[in-house]
Amino acid sequence: MNDFYPLLKWIILPPLAGFILNGLLGRKFLGEKWGGWLGAAAILAAFIASCLCLSDLLSLPVESRLLRDTLFNWISAGNFSIDFALRFDPLSAVMAMVVTGVSFLIHVYSIGYMRGDKGFNRYFAYLNLFVSFMLILVLADNPILMFVGWEGVGLCSYLLIGFWYEDEKNAAAGKKAFITNRVGDAGFLIGLMLMFGLLASQGIFATDFATLARNVNLLDGKIVLGFGAPTIIGLLMFFGATGKSAQFPLYVWLPDAMAGPTPVSALIHAATMVTAGVYMLARMSFLYALAPRALEAVLVVGCFTAFLGAVIATLQSDIKKVLAYSTISQIGYMFMAVGAGSYAAGVFHLTTHAFFKALLFLAAGSVIHGMSGEQDMFKMGGLSKEMRLTFVLTAAGCLAISGIPPLAGFYSKDLVLEHVHAHGIPILWLTGLATAGLTAYYITRLLILTFLGKKNFATHAHESPLIMTIPMVVLAALALTGGWLGSKYLLTFLDPAAATLSGADPEAHRLMLISVVTALAGIASGFFFTIPVLSEALALKFRFAREVIRNKFYVDEIYEFAIIRPLKWTADSVFFGFVDSDMIDGLMVNGAAKLTYRAGLIIRKVQTGNAQLYALAFTGGLILLLYWIM
Repeated sequence: MNDFYPLLKWIILPPLAGFILNGLLGRKFLGEKWGGWLGAAAILAAFIASCLCLSDLLSLPVESRLLRDTLFNWISAGNFSIDFALRFDPLSAVMAMVVTGVSFLIHVYSIGYMRGDKGFNRYFAYLNLFVSFMLILVLADNPILMFVGWEGVGLCSYLLIGFWYEDEKNAAAGKKAFITNRVGDAGFLIGLMLMFGLLASQGIFATDFATLARNVNLLDGKIVLGFGAPTIIGLLMFFGATGKSAQFPLYVWLPDAMAGPTPVSALIHAATMVTAGVYMLARMSFLYALAPRALEAVLVVGCFTAFLGAVIATLQSDIKKVLAYSTISQIGYMFMAVGAGSYAAGVFHLTTHAFFKALLFLAAGSVIHGMSGEQDMFKMGGLSKEMRLTFVLTAAGCLAISGIPPLAGFYSKDLVLEHVHAHGIPILWLTGLATAGLTAYYITRLLILTFLGKKNFATHAHESPLIMTIPMVVLAALALTGGWLGSKYLLTFLDPAAATLSGADPEAHRLMLISVVTALAGIASGFFFTIPVLSEALALKFRFAREVIRNKFYVDEIYEFAIIRPLKWTADSVFFGFVDSDMIDGLMVNGAAKLTYRAGLIIRKVQTGNAQLYALAFTGGLILLLYWIM
């Protein structure tokens, strides 16, 4: 273990420098010619630094794989002290590599996608800042510094989702993401304060993860609200994760986030922000080891969210909305793995998902770019002839997310389902299996409606330039090979003692076969149910169910009616009407002014201008003063 490893800060500093340079100098001095490449170079430098740190980490013995660097003492109050310290262990190493590697490809893609946009340099400044905060989140050596990165990516998501803020819809989507995440973040923050408060009462004031892991047993036996303290803290932190990682009930911001530029969707929804919750739970695994009930909640919520997202995705017409609900569903898979106690399987699926989902989002961006902004799949069709490379790359991503061997999704999804099955609750495994079938169905439907069949547009579509297609080719290669490489190396690197369930479940091979058959059945259903005549007949027969699913089970409308409107009425009528207008303005501001005015009317009556009367009053006051003194 190396406690002073200065290279770590160079993972964070280049993106931060890119943000400052593009933000301050970009529009005037850099322009499009250099601004985009500066932003991409900053992420490339962070990726190279991550590779060098990984090389040094691998040279250490397995039991001592930890690199640390304390930059400075950040907060100090009595016995309580927080350092701005970074850690690089197998978990943060995987996250840093995924974040910087995928982000670099998205930055390069963005140079072509955002060309000609008046906010070009501002876009890359925001993108660099987003990555720097994400890296702070994954490299932080204590939960307080992690929370800084956590809040930072929330801020940047607001800036990027609402990037085209002149459009009211985009601005509203940015605000919705920001506010929804703040709701979850409140739970995370309360959980942190409760944990630190209880540990401080036991004489533990250090905040780094190593110290917390050594002393977390002191929380065992503590009761909060009738439950064990680890359970309450774990549930509060998980509630924070549901906001950041778009799980039920706080997933509603993510589909609206599609209002931002498509590369932003790829960055936020593939490799960075939405995976933060999964990373946080994996990092806090020492706490959840004492909170099996909290892990059960993680498993059930993840399973429900995965299924719900997949069902809604089956009837979306916007190509980006399909991928948005797909992301919600796939993150649910990651939480299923974590809830089943397999943090390595969850992070493995996080890694493969970063590859094929970033590919699918960038491919969708290529389609939108080639179709001059069109996103409705029913207005596409036949694009395989006009955008051949994008079609092939999209097909690769579709097969990967469907779980077809030997592509990446097969290895990680199958491992997740295997762990859930071993957990011993059949209904959860069956729900996960059904979700896998629905995933194969809706992604095949996307491929068919977009690229195959009849052409449903009059204009000519064009293939994207090389600067956009090359990053897609790299991601496609990772989607093809990442699963095999991950199963061979990544799992062992993350958790040498429990890298895989191979041999642990006697039914492993049968489960694998069932999983593959389910995926193939989903793909076949995608071809079958998109036949126009059959699709129209089913839509007519199941009209009510179709409308409910197409309208996303009216969850947004329910929130609007049950939460937003009552809060708005309370704010307008009680806080603004009574507290602000009547009490603050009426009593404290206007009331004080009226009191002063009326007091002046009374007091001015003694101001007669008679000098003799003034002298008499002065003499009387002096006599009273002397009497009081004596």
